[in-house]
Amino acid sequence: MMNNTNRDSEENQRKKESTVTSLLDSRFNQTLKNVQGLLKGRSIPGKILLTRRSDPSLQELSPEYERSSSFKDAGSSDRVTKEVEEEVQITSNANKNTNVNKLKTSTSNIENTSKEVQKSTMGARATDSTRVMKFTKVLSGTTVVLENLRELAWSGVPDYMRPDGYAPPNSDRKEGVLRRKRLEYLDFVSRYYDIPDTDRSDDEINMLRQIAVDCPRTVPDVTFFHEPQVQKSLERILYTWAIRHPASGYVQGINDLATPFLVVFLSEYLEGGMDNWSVCNLSPEKISNIEADCYWCLSKLLDGMQDHYTFAQPGIQRLVFKLKELVRRIDEPVSRHVEEQGLEFLQFAFRWFNCLLIREIPFHLVTRLWDTYLAEGDALPEFLVYIFASFLLTWSDKLQMLDFQELVMFLQHLPTQKWTHAELEMVLSRAFMWHSMFNNSPSHLAS
Repeated sequence: MMNNTNRDSEENQRKKESTVTSLLDSRFNQTLKNVQGLLKGRSIPGKILLTRRSDPSLQELSPEYERSSSFKDAGSSDRVTKEVEEEVQITSNANKNTNVNKLKTSTSNIENTSKEVQKSTMGARATDSTRVMKFTKVLSGTTVVLENLRELAWSGVPDYMRPDGYAPPNSDRKEGVLRRKRLEYLDFVSRYYDIPDTDRSDDEINMLRQIAVDCPRTVPDVTFFHEPQVQKSLERILYTWAIRHPASGYVQGINDLATPFLVVFLSEYLEGGMDNWSVCNLSPEKISNIEADCYWCLSKLLDGMQDHYTFAQPGIQRLVFKLKELVRRIDEPVSRHVEEQGLEFLQFAFRWFNCLLIREIPFHLVTRLWDTYLAEGDALPEFLVYIFASFLLTWSDKLQMLDFQELVMFLQHLPTQKWTHAELEMVLSRAFMWHSMFNNSPSHLAS
């Protein structure tokens, strides 16, 4: 009798679990449909819109569009928004307040379809005076709270504030630490770079030659990088880093990763657009300081992804596999078509991970993209999977119409030449949304 009761109890428990699982699967599938609807051109319903401010005093703070909040009651929109937010709560265990703030900012960027933004001659992302004041407050404190800075930086940093991001959290130590790190870099250069080839091993000579070949190829469509002094600075940075990191040494692609840092630190001394820049008038001391700052930032970035550049680059191969799985879950028709055509994700996505999309988008958008990269900190490698999935599925409909050869050519020469900040913000917004839904629910990505 007791055994029958136990069996009945176990059967009831299984039925309850089956009901809960079915409910979760149903809600997940509905959210997945919403995501795929976004890929077809429909925006996520939200409450924060982009508007253009006319206050001339704000334009002095930043020559960009300003972000403002517009709260409107819309019955159907609110219902769908609630469904998306509830799904995010089910599938994410991340910090609630941080995610809500990011999601609101991201949603505002997704809804950026207004004619005002499309008419922008600057092509710049939105930044309002409130955010500028928040940055100023965070950076001017005695101790910078890195979490607060990262949360602000995720949605973009005002251009003139970017060089301030490289400093110790304690402002009292800033000058001393920068001086020490710059002297340390100079010591590295004198020990490893400024020596005759007779003091180098054969491997070191070959590595230096490869770097010297790659530097002129770096960002070839930006004339500023063709300056001999710029290429020489890039060569010193890359060779010094490679000698100091023998586990990987120099790998082609790392030359691209140094360029955003170089541009940001040079912007502190050079005015106007990059097309008019020249380092000829900068003192050797300033150039040395810029190089040192680039070196330490590059080192920090690569410390979090060392296995991307060691033998066989296993870190990149692992992330390419995750990208393939994520695309399969988000947009099964694209995944199936790519597979049917015999195209491997490694054939096109390897370069994306190796160069972090620098070769895929206009260079004037790279620093904005890297605001988000650096704000992710140690979690960047995993988040790259979501950014690249969002990037790829920008052309969901187009990809399904191409055969193998056309897919290869299209993915090697993506039509991003005329992209503005609006397209990039769309990519980042989708990436954040998918990350919120999938990253803490690995079962959703299981084969």
